[in-house]
Amino acid sequence: MNIGKIALAGNPNVGKSTVFNALTGLKQHTGNWSGKTVGTAEGLIRQRRKEITLVDLPGTYSLAADSAEEEVTGNFLCFEKFEGAVVVCDACCLERNLIFALQVAQLVPRVLLCVNMFDDAKKKGIEIDIDALSKETGLPAIGISAANFDGIDRLRDMIFELAEGKTDCNFVPLRYPKDLEKPLLEISSVLKENFGFSGVFPALKILENESWFVSEFEKRFGKISAIEALSTVFEKDSLPENISDRISACTVLRAEEICLSAVSFSAEKARLKDDRIDSVLTGKLFGIPVMLMLFGFIFWLTVSGANYPSEMLSILFEKVGIFLEKLLSGIGCPMVLKSLLLDGIWNVLSWVVAVMLPPMAIFFPLFTILEDIGYLPRVAFNLDRGFKAAGACGKQALTMWSVYNADFTHILLRRCF
Repeated sequence: MNIGKIALAGNPNVGKSTVFNALTGLKQHTGNWSGKTVGTAEGLIRQRRKEITLVDLPGTYSLAADSAEEEVTGNFLCFEKFEGAVVVCDACCLERNLIFALQVAQLVPRVLLCVNMFDDAKKKGIEIDIDALSKETGLPAIGISAANFDGIDRLRDMIFELAEGKTDCNFVPLRYPKDLEKPLLEISSVLKENFGFSGVFPALKILENESWFVSEFEKRFGKISAIEALSTVFEKDSLPENISDRISACTVLRAEEICLSAVSFSAEKARLKDDRIDSVLTGKLFGIPVMLMLFGFIFWLTVSGANYPSEMLSILFEKVGIFLEKLLSGIGCPMVLKSLLLDGIWNVLSWVVAVMLPPMAIFFPLFTILEDIGYLPRVAFNLDRGFKAAGACGKQALTMWSVYNADFTHILLRRCF
């Protein structure tokens, strides 16, 4: 018996897909570069005779909908029907992840905080008091290490309790400036009574005039200006300036307060290994040169290393082609048909496979290794400023590298034909 639907959300690179796989038994790819998973994936969690549909939402840093991933996640959490949400956080950078978690908690009545990578945090001297985290946020929380399946059984139990309404979720509301409290309260009341929204987040989006939320809201419920109860709020209240910045500041400060109570680290490990690595890989002096040398080596290895397997495949396909030619001649196949099958289909197919398969078999596994060791987010960071100047973002650098590899393969094909 299916008892409901639970959303799985979180920042990129927090192990969300690993948690999803551990809970459902599916094998979701764990990549997080731009465009990887703009849709949602679903799987079933089973316990005795009950099951829950777990929806794996795209990784996103906020619900501001500045990207396709954020828009998909925001629309689902705001407008779809589900029983609750599990927000996956990285134990090694909890404060940053809590910013997103607090946004979700202001939107979804039932939220479970899942702090992943507990084992990595301990290695770095980071200690997280789960009880203090739960007390500060008012939300149920659990610490796990999904890669080792540590805590997965308890997480599964808590998800079923969340879906069945057996878990107390008494979210501690954020404090906002006094000049925002009144309009927020009035808009929240209107949205709850007339449209079934819970939490203050939808009111925040309307107050900020967030384009993606307003657009989707008006598609479903009509123009905000035509809703008398909402338009009245804006008429009688003169709203202050810089609303978005002030709201964001409140969220960031609250995340910092929570971490001051729940997170501690050993003084002797304050200078972490990752910091030393970042000083080189993302530093002003070595960041770009190291990146160019590394990707230059990968492209050279892709092109040069592909020559040998390409040659072997060509020889193999050529022998198979000779065999097919003898076979067709032996059965008296007409010359036109034989030319169509061998020259038109077999030779073209064999050349394409021999030329394209080896570079792809080299490049994409190497790219996957770079992501698994955490280098690709550093590449995005290094190139973010340049890409922003062109109206894009650093994440799109990863797509650019893939396109370059496709261009190299295209050049090889042209040379062969």
